[in-house]
Amino acid sequence: MPPMSAAATDRAPDRRGARVARLRGLYAVTPDLADTADLCARMEAAISGGAAAIQYRAKTADGVLRRAQAGALARAARGALFIVNDDAALAAAVGADGVHLGEDDGGIDDARRLLGPERIVGVSCYDDFARAEAAVAAGADYVAFGSFYASGVKPAARRAPLALLERARRLGVPVVAIGGITAGNAPELVRAGADALAVITAVFGAADAAGVEAAARALCGAIGHRAA
Repeated sequence: MPPMSAAATDRAPDRRGARVARLRGLYAVTPDLADTADLCARMEAAISGGAAAIQYRAKTADGVLRRAQAGALARAARGALFIVNDDAALAAAVGADGVHLGEDDGGIDDARRLLGPERIVGVSCYDDFARAEAAVAAGADYVAFGSFYASGVKPAARRAPLALLERARRLGVPVVAIGGITAGNAPELVRAGADALAVITAVFGAADAAGVEAAARALCGAIGHRAA
């Protein structure tokens, strides 16, 4: 990445802050789909239904497909925040708004070097408040906790208590909840303190793009004012 001018460097925190401020409401996380056109159509439907952020998460695709899909989704995101899961280099390559890091995905400093100062770095903190504190101290722009409910995507995931969300509010960054979230349990998470809800199945489990849009709309309605 080429060095930034002094003026651009001065503006970078404001640009990153503007991105962080948009992390509210529905944070839709993509499923594994080999059909890139279908994946893009589903992402666009989720955005039409009110998703404020999209995370590209592909655990089974090879590197070539991941690069192609991430690039296509980044171009089609239409104003929603576009975050890449796991891979800061891929996020930088496609011009994503940021990266989401799990515990095995490298450090925040390394991600920041790849992405530059304008992009978002989010961190999975599972059920571990101390990990969240350390992440924020290291420069994380948001923290995610969960699983809060039984998850078909990660059935063996650590379970997090609702009280963790309220406790995390003191960290001063957006708090994301994940794991088994539906329109039925979303209000409980919002009341507990979540700024954004990361959802895979309850959005993308629909049969087609029209169903995805309807599911996203229902979730945003359940989230209420935080979906704005």
